[in-house]
Amino acid sequence: MTNNPVIGIVGAGLMGHGIAQRFLAAGLKVNLYDPNEAALAHAKEQIPKIFDILCQQDTSSELLTCTTSMAEAVSHADWVIEAGPEKKDIKRCIFSELCTFAPKHCILATNTSAIPIGDIAEGQSKPQRIIGAHFWNPPHLVDLVEVVQSQFTTCDVVKNTMTLFSQVGLKPVHVKKDIPGFIGNRLQHAMKREAIALVSQGVCDADTIDEVVKHGFGKRLAVLGPLEQSDLVGLDLTLSILSTIYPHLDNSKTPQGLLQEKVARGKTGMRVGEGFKTWTEATAEQVRQRVQKHLIQTQLDKNN
Repeated sequence: MTNNPVIGIVGAGLMGHGIAQRFLAAGLKVNLYDPNEAALAHAKEQIPKIFDILCQQDTSSELLTCTTSMAEAVSHADWVIEAGPEKKDIKRCIFSELCTFAPKHCILATNTSAIPIGDIAEGQSKPQRIIGAHFWNPPHLVDLVEVVQSQFTTCDVVKNTMTLFSQVGLKPVHVKKDIPGFIGNRLQHAMKREAIALVSQGVCDADTIDEVVKHGFGKRLAVLGPLEQSDLVGLDLTLSILSTIYPHLDNSKTPQGLLQEKVARGKTGMRVGEGFKTWTEATAEQVRQRVQKHLIQTQLDKNN
């Protein structure tokens, strides 16, 4: 790894330009590629705003290059992070191009949320340099990155990627087995499966689920992980509780009928006014602002 690596980013959407800001804030040169001129223009508008809300010096005018040419973006890069659509076929096509245009030493990372990295890397040129780098949304406000090692990825690629992310102020974790959903999304969606099941079974409504999480165990999740909590209360107590609960937890192998029915009827959430709950534009915006305010304050507190 060079002292001042060049970062290429493929995709200028919410994830792409948020990831770009992370590296720009660390003083690294970033080449941002998108085939859509409008997406690049939007990214150039949004990145200075991120610097502003985080009270950071805006380095984008000196360090950011935006281009509609993938070859230009990655031909001199040391790392490339792909932040394209969450479709395996599209990602495989992108990586085929990256393997052509990027230097042989360049590490190629995909920001997929759930697709196994090996499925993207298999059959590519030098698949050993392809790795998962799952950033969380919004990436400029959430520090965690899941660094996912496939059956092809070398240990040096993992080590160098973890080192780079740590140096720019991120929190990388090593996912040693390449499984769908990695760690975070498997934990998140395991809880979501049980939440939907409880509503489906008439145990409570959606509002109650959210109140229990936000005002109950959710309050400590930012400072106390589930296995820390198990050790804290004692594994003997944990075993007793789980022995009672496990036989009754939902174990559906496919999404519940309630969710499938809502999607089929077009009740897909905030953007259409109804999902598990009913939304107005005002109430939806209140939630967005509440989340953003909390995440911004968390970052400001960390930086101070």
